[in-house]
Amino acid sequence: MTPRRRRMTMVIMLVVGVGIAAALAFTAFQQNLLYFIDPSEVVQGKAPVNRSFRLGGMVKEGSYQVLEDGLTRRFEVTDYEESVTIMYTGILPDLFREGQGIIANGKLNQQGVFIASEVLAKHDEEYMPPEVAASLKKPVINNSKEASKP
Repeated sequence: MTPRRRRMTMVIMLVVGVGIAAALAFTAFQQNLLYFIDPSEVVQGKAPVNRSFRLGGMVKEGSYQVLEDGLTRRFEVTDYEESVTIMYTGILPDLFREGQGIIANGKLNQQGVFIASEVLAKHDEEYMPPEVAASLKKPVINNSKEASKP
């Protein structure tokens, strides 16, 4: 084999190797990708069945239920147009409540119920750490010269 032919063989093997590595990386990336879908898209049939995705919206007032086993929760999430039922087994976050925004990771089953593996509660824009809120409640002492004038 001539040196030129050896070089071409090495280049071709290198290109094929990089192509295989890129294909494997792309496949792994696609399997771990979680799309965010709102309840209207789920009702319209745009959500994948038996494939993980994120569902987000507001917890519908009056929809929260604790089932007989004590750990499974059933509630509805709405985008104010459509609603989707979510079932979650486990402990919900402290910020979870009706009327609050949430994001749930999980899969849609054949009956159209979203089976959540994780529920994340969103805090509102008015959130303030407890230390800051406590410091704002303390009286402010004004030591300026204007405060001492009658």
